[in-house]
Amino acid sequence: MINDDDENTSIINAKMDRRKFLKCSAWAGAGVVWMLSGGIPRAFAMDDMAKLGASGMLDSKFHFVQISDSHIGFNKEANPEPVKTLQVAIDRINALPQKPSLILHTGDITHLSKAEEFDTAEQIFKGLPARVHYTPGEHDTLDEGGGKLFLERYGKGTQGNGWYSFDDHGVHFIALVNVFNFQPGKPATLGADQLKWLQDNLSTVSASTPIVVFAHMPLWTIYDPWGWSTGDADQAVAMLRKYGSVTILNGHIHQVIQKVEGNITFHTARGTAYPQPAPGAAPAPGPMTVPADQLRTYLGITDVKTAQGNQLAIIDSTLA
Repeated sequence: MINDDDENTSIINAKMDRRKFLKCSAWAGAGVVWMLSGGIPRAFAMDDMAKLGASGMLDSKFHFVQISDSHIGFNKEANPEPVKTLQVAIDRINALPQKPSLILHTGDITHLSKAEEFDTAEQIFKGLPARVHYTPGEHDTLDEGGGKLFLERYGKGTQGNGWYSFDDHGVHFIALVNVFNFQPGKPATLGADQLKWLQDNLSTVSASTPIVVFAHMPLWTIYDPWGWSTGDADQAVAMLRKYGSVTILNGHIHQVIQKVEGNITFHTARGTAYPQPAPGAAPAPGPMTVPADQLRTYLGITDVKTAQGNQLAIIDSTLA
């Protein structure tokens, strides 16, 4: 969210009605694994990973990592050195026991869409151990061309404003874009052209194929007053309901929140730059300052592994 007001860069102590919010979603901390079996979600603590591996429930042949909200160019108190925390995230990825097959970056590579910010990010991303697939955040579309710099670098071979799909290890990946024409505090939109493309794209995908959708802003309503939603996402989600395993990954809100509807798991990731307040816990969203020695506990990466059958296991870890 584009909001750097000083009043939103202090530690937030306000409380929200979490009981009401938790009726349809689950707060997930570091090290939570979600596995889908026949459309029924099961949650495991990260401590159980060794047991799962020994039992053969995790297939080590394929896994991928999500990183998000790097905000290269940000220099406020919440994290004056986002380059350093991004490097820590990359070091964590390189230290994984097995090399990921691919990496997804779900937007806000830069903070102000400046060419030098993209250049810096590109140099850092060269240290990643696998190919990176990108989708833009609203902070990546602030240049005079309205996203031209992003699309020049990462939009080759994509459709429209940068949407595309690809297949890897039997999983169908779909990159959606919902940040163009962004208005703070308003729901994001996919638009009719992208929704038509999605319908055509899915027409050739069998119902048994695992699908991973990734976009910057949440494809479900987390908190409408802050615009933490996508107004026409329900049309996209309706197209996905017939599939046996669907994982929807987003960034933007800089914290982990999950929701499960049938065979569809919605999951937002921590950023690598700075935290944001919980929904409704502050007057507005924006960078949240925490004690320096606690910052890395609010930042992190998401690792997604294949499990038995067509299941996907989501494992969040912090940079602490």
